[in-house]
Amino acid sequence: MCAAIRDDGSVITWGDPGFGGDSSEVQDQLRQVRRIEATQGAFAALLANGSVVTWGDPHYSGDSSAVQDQLKHVQQVRAADSAFAAVLAGGSVVTWGHPKFGGDSAAVHPLLRDVHQIQATHAAFAATLADGSVVCWGNPHGGGDSSAVQEQLRNVQQIQKAYGAFAAIMSGRAVAWGNPHSGGDSSEKMDWS
Repeated sequence: MCAAIRDDGSVITWGDPGFGGDSSEVQDQLRQVRRIEATQGAFAALLANGSVVTWGDPHYSGDSSAVQDQLKHVQQVRAADSAFAAVLAGGSVVTWGHPKFGGDSAAVHPLLRDVHQIQATHAAFAATLADGSVVCWGNPHGGGDSSAVQEQLRNVQQIQKAYGAFAAIMSGRAVAWGNPHSGGDSSEKMDWS
């Protein structure tokens, strides 16, 4: 399935209809689209007014009706394989989709305040907060558990992601966590000074 934003802010989709290739049910809502994110079988479109429109397979987060009333003043949307996360204007986060892929952020919800940015692997999310700390959730094998390196995650400037791992970039160094086969082993010191 594929989706493209036209010059006028409308959207065209094609491919497997069951996985988001058919957007006809929401086509009238797809106006002034700023950005589109995709899971393995669904899409989420961020509109200029800060709302979000989703479509595609509900098993891949194509149905956001359970959180739709919270999806206002959205600044950013990120996708894992089967879940979405949205950062709102006040710095809070709304998630939906498969719980094991980060669609359920209840365990860390009280910590998700003043969120600056979110990145996603295939199965987890990592949020950088305004104070330079990091909050993760989702599948531990996909980067959803940063407890082994949490003490080092201070003054984080940026987070990058691979398929199953995250790397936090700080002044002159980086710390990684998640699946070792995706680069999540930071036992080797990564110092760039």
